Amino acid sequence: MTTCELPAVQVPGLLSTRFVRLLVMVFGSGLSMYLLTSVVPLYLAANGSGGVGVGLSTGAMMFAAVAVELLVPRMLARWGYQVVLGLGLVLLGAPSLVLLATASLPIVLAVCVVRGAGLAILVVGAVALVAEVAPSTRRGEALGVYGVAVGVPAVIGLPLGVYLTNLIGFDALFVLAAVASLAGLVTLIGLPAASTEKQQVRVLGGVRGSGLLMPTFVFASVTVAAGISVTFLPLAVAGGNHSLVAAALLLQAIAAPIARWLAGRYADRIGPARVLGPALVLAAAGAAGLIFFGNPIAILAGSVLFGTGFGAAQNLTLTLMYNRVDRSRYGQVSALWNLAYDGGWGAGAILFGAIVGGTGYPLAFALTAAVVAAAVVPAVRAA
Repeated sequence: MTTCELPAVQVPGLLSTRFVRLLVMVFGSGLSMYLLTSVVPLYLAANGSGGVGVGLSTGAMMFAAVAVELLVPRMLARWGYQVVLGLGLVLLGAPSLVLLATASLPIVLAVCVVRGAGLAILVVGAVALVAEVAPSTRRGEALGVYGVAVGVPAVIGLPLGVYLTNLIGFDALFVLAAVASLAGLVTLIGLPAASTEKQQVRVLGGVRGSGLLMPTFVFASVTVAAGISVTFLPLAVAGGNHSLVAAALLLQAIAAPIARWLAGRYADRIGPARVLGPALVLAAAGAAGLIFFGNPIAILAGSVLFGTGFGAAQNLTLTLMYNRVDRSRYGQVSALWNLAYDGGWGAGAILFGAIVGGTGYPLAFALTAAVVAAAVVPAVRAA
């Protein structure tokens, strides 16, 4: 009697050389962004800009990103990953040096616009490249690993930027942000020179009936709260307690990439739609914790809950969108998802800055939590 042996199932590798180089580039550019995310509003506030000006600094960067994200899929198809990502690194990093010379609101807003364009190029290009180089059976996990590479700079940059404002000053932070992004140019040598996506897909074309609208708008509701928390929490905390704000941002930044990675692993097994609803409940509860911004425990607990829900929602919505299209539309999915990310982030900061003067922080934070909670309903229906 002979025994027949079943062939061993080969699990495709995840951390290829190209993927690792991409992660290194993402880390540097993410650090450049997050170091200044809460510092630029503080810089403007310290130089006499009111709540509207502070909100505009975040909004200008994010809405510039939204405008450029519509163009990135075509840029990738025409010029390839190396050229386009290199342009993004320069636009994100170099303008930070302009802030060494002035705190004038119009010039700072112009710097934010240029940096937003660079951010748009990098996030759309990087996410599209992850979908191309990762095995389809491990896409959720690959996006989770990518989320960690994006999240670790947030862990370092968000709290560190706020903390270092009193230690080394604004100027040193501006230089550090520029170097972090520009150093990523070295990693482009090993990345694909050309994009495999040659089809010119319009970002907003064919969205109706594609299954992409629900996760796009659901994710946008969460990013509204994210933009508000990192922009206005440093200003809302009584007495400018930078240590407490830094701790809250640190906890949020740690929770997000861990949740993003874990959500990706579960999404590959049971489907992203089944996990999305609970993730949004956590995000809404965390956003509600900011209503009690005078209570350190509420701030810290809310930051952990929101970071967990926000991180999970990032992976789940993106995986859900990729699962609903073929390979020729990966660039479109990346652009749409990043439009939701940056548009929600910027809109939240601008609207919050416009209304907080009339409502006060408690009511404004309550409205923020309500926006996130409203997204639970379509997410549960999708499951």
